[in-house]
Amino acid sequence: MPVQLIAGLGNPGAGYIQTRHNAGFWFVDAVARERHAHFTREAKFQGEACKFTSAHGEHWLFKPATYMNKSGAALQAIAAFYKIPVQNILVAHDDLDLPPGVARLKQGGGHGGHNGLRDIIAQLGPDFLRLRIGIGHPGKDNDVVNYVLQRAPAEEQKLLDGALAEAHAALPLILSGAVEKAMQQLHTGKP
Repeated sequence: MPVQLIAGLGNPGAGYIQTRHNAGFWFVDAVARERHAHFTREAKFQGEACKFTSAHGEHWLFKPATYMNKSGAALQAIAAFYKIPVQNILVAHDDLDLPPGVARLKQGGGHGGHNGLRDIIAQLGPDFLRLRIGIGHPGKDNDVVNYVLQRAPAEEQKLLDGALAEAHAALPLILSGAVEKAMQQLHTGKP
């Protein structure tokens, strides 16, 4: 099924913009720039949204403004308003279990300890598509909160930017609903 809504996860505010936890925001911001779409504040959805058109129809980009742990209510609000089934939603988010420079697509599943995903699953169920953007793990679970809320060093940021570019290159397939082909391209580097 074609993707109608791409939600990027992150925390609002200038202090969080460049932190690892905002990798999902980085992805939707890049898509908006490439498509000449501009986010506007949408109070009824508790976030920022914009729309663009492709050969596969209209697509929404969305950034919840509710902070990471409360992403589900905002995402549920926009999906319900535009009557977008959960299977037609892509959620882009940071992932501690993947190294920096790696992006993967996954259909459905659990939250893997990610509080943004946990809240979305509680609101919408687990059947949405995920774009997992690897940020690596600090090594100790006690260090995770500080790690995700810090900027990546320059070399690591280059890897993250590369992963975002690879994910962006797979976007036409994702928008068309050709998720298996998009996975193959993203996971192997071959179209």
